[in-house]
Amino acid sequence: MPYTKIMIHAVWGTKNRTPFLTPDIRRKIIHHIKENAASKGIYIDRINGHTEHLHCLFSLNADMSISKAMQLIKGESAFWLNKQNLIPAKFEWADEYFASSVSESVLNRVRAYIDRQEEHHRKVHFADEFQEFLRIHMASS
Repeated sequence: MPYTKIMIHAVWGTKNRTPFLTPDIRRKIIHHIKENAASKGIYIDRINGHTEHLHCLFSLNADMSISKAMQLIKGESAFWLNKQNLIPAKFEWADEYFASSVSESVLNRVRAYIDRQEEHHRKVHFADEFQEFLRIHMASS
């Protein structure tokens, strides 16, 4: 059996950046995502977000790609949220997402960053944050 430990930091938002993820909705969808991910062999180390996006630090089982994990997390959670009728409109995640591997040496920094999303987004808008992730991480590609 293969053993892998590759940590991924993923960020994705609601379609059109609609602020559907109120604290109560966010808490419920995060709980559901954690349960569903575990059943699919995706280990979630941290997950948190703000009104229009989520950050997730996770590792994959050896036979799963990042795109498959994101499909399982995003697609299933949107389906679940709509089925629960927790919001007045149809819920959708945006198609795009950001994902990057995380070195063991910075795991605690990434964990703390994810844990502090409410505080962080009092100063920085998600659109600016997302563009900065792309600028920093895609420049080296």
